[in-house]
Amino acid sequence: MRFTTAVISTVAALAPLASAVGNAKVVNKCGFPVYLWSVGGSVSQEYTVASGGTYSEVLHHDPASGGIAIKLTTVENGLYNGSPQTNFAYTLDGQQVWYDLSDVFGDPFSNHAIGVKSSASCPSICWPSGVATSGGSQVKVCDANSDVTLTLCSGTC
Repeated sequence: MRFTTAVISTVAALAPLASAVGNAKVVNKCGFPVYLWSVGGSVSQEYTVASGGTYSEVLHHDPASGGIAIKLTTVENGLYNGSPQTNFAYTLDGQQVWYDLSDVFGDPFSNHAIGVKSSASCPSICWPSGVATSGGSQVKVCDANSDVTLTLCSGTC
């Protein structure tokens, strides 16, 4: 009985390590607020990220859509009025996180460098002028326990 209890205690202690995941972050270095929504099978409330502020959420899998898109606008209520938006999307797939950056309805961060980097040495995405530098998808992949951070108005990326 003691052996079983010890094994269960050890497995329970290691479980958080096996399922540890990173965070998706948005760092606002712009001189203006940005507005964001975390969208998967449902839409979160609107979050305002002030100049100098940070938004963070634990990487998670959405059972309805498979992935999450953090949608950003420079206009309050922009998700609902057709404003240009930047989508910082990720999909948690077992031990990996896939991430991408795209714009729809225009380029809200035009003339402001934006980029996505991981806390590990994984591929980054850099838009030095705030718009996509190449056509098509720029999907990157990293370990699921890494943070992936979108920095807005970074000066350089």
